Amino acid sequence: MTAFDKALLKAGVGNVNLLRVSSILPPGAVYEARLEIPPGSLVPIAYGTLVCAETGAHIAAAVAVGIGAGAGDFGVIMEFAGHCGRQDAERRVSEMVTEAFQHRGMELAEIKVVAAEHLVVTCGCVFAAVPLWY
Repeated sequence: MTAFDKALLKAGVGNVNLLRVSSILPPGAVYEARLEIPPGSLVPIAYGTLVCAETGAHIAAAVAVGIGAGAGDFGVIMEFAGHCGRQDAERRVSEMVTEAFQHRGMELAEIKVVAAEHLVVTCGCVFAAVPLWY
């Protein structure tokens, strides 16, 4: 639990209550690099995470947001976590977003990706997220 807590703090969401949501970005959502969220707030969030206690393991988590090309289009968020490096995790979530847009018959305008990776010493955690704060 401590590794997960430290990963949340590093991601900037360690002092709020996470409400895990599925993968749809509301129409009109605006990107903010650093959110100022009051401590204790209930925050809808899509995330990928992995805790590992295997010494020497390379772990990564990534999220990708696909933004629709049409005015008023919603977006799609995809999450991934696994035993791999950052680049592999980023590639996987980007491919998932592209596929999600194809399944919906929507035109994809842009993909934003964020990832975290970690080499486990004793116990470690990776966490990548898209908080949906209004």
